[in-house]
Amino acid sequence: MRECAKNIVGPLMLAPLAGYTDKAFRMIAHEWGADGAVTEMVSAEGLARGGEKTEKLLERYPGEENLVMQIFAPSHDPVERCMDRLIAHNPSMIDINCGCPVPKVVKTGAGSALMKNPEEIGRIVKVIRNATDIPVSVKFRLGWDSSSINYLEFADHAVDAGASLITLHARTRAQGYSGTADRSAFRTLKEHFKGSDVLVYASGDIFSAEDARTLIEDYGMDGVMFARGAIGNPFIFRMTKEYLRSGKCNEPAIEERIRTALHHLEAAVSFYGENTACREMRKQLMAYIKGIPGANKAKAAIGQAVTSEEMDKALSMLI
Repeated sequence: MRECAKNIVGPLMLAPLAGYTDKAFRMIAHEWGADGAVTEMVSAEGLARGGEKTEKLLERYPGEENLVMQIFAPSHDPVERCMDRLIAHNPSMIDINCGCPVPKVVKTGAGSALMKNPEEIGRIVKVIRNATDIPVSVKFRLGWDSSSINYLEFADHAVDAGASLITLHARTRAQGYSGTADRSAFRTLKEHFKGSDVLVYASGDIFSAEDARTLIEDYGMDGVMFARGAIGNPFIFRMTKEYLRSGKCNEPAIEERIRTALHHLEAAVSFYGENTACREMRKQLMAYIKGIPGANKAKAAIGQAVTSEEMDKALSMLI
């Protein structure tokens, strides 16, 4: 079963990002060299109830093959009830979110709140493994806070229950996205599973090709999950592959960044319609142009734009 996981994912993955990793972003990431991608996190309860908006998060873009689908739940019960609907979407792998620190998720007992209950992740994985042969992965944190670092115990429960891949975001829930990721934990986790066929991935503070190379080559990680480092920067996948191959890579030219941003916008419009795409793409487009001379004026124009033509004009002023 874990050999199947190796056939589904590669070392450079687009992480699940709520509000970002829709099918348009995944398409762009794949075009720039991502080895795989994970959907936005999907509520197991919402899926079990047949929520239309929940189902839409699992839609593929035309031609998208391997797709890891991520769910979140406070316990195994809603996971068990959602399995038929989830399997109907033909996920290549099912990922369980045990890392989200957002209060509205945590207060339900889901996301990183599961770090308080390592035994439950084992029950969740078993429910999925009993329902399907689709590989299971788990994304988790160091622990709830600095006084309850339990990522090794948590990982053991997940792997013992049948998880094929585990991804550590090397911060506690209390840290959220502040401070710095504890890279020593990646090495410890990988060493903990030395000799095992489970795949061990790293997440957190991976903002460059050099970061990814260090984790893969020096820390021995099987792969990395690019999260914030890929927003407005799908180029990071190609750059990392170049860096791993030759020890050097080139930043994309401004024209290439703008051209890709416009392609991303065009894809979003084709998938979601102009109104929705323009609203949802503002944050993405602003990330694409960060640091470009004159970006502040373009950002102001993007913030006011309500049509794709207006967004096109805002971006084109930077070329």
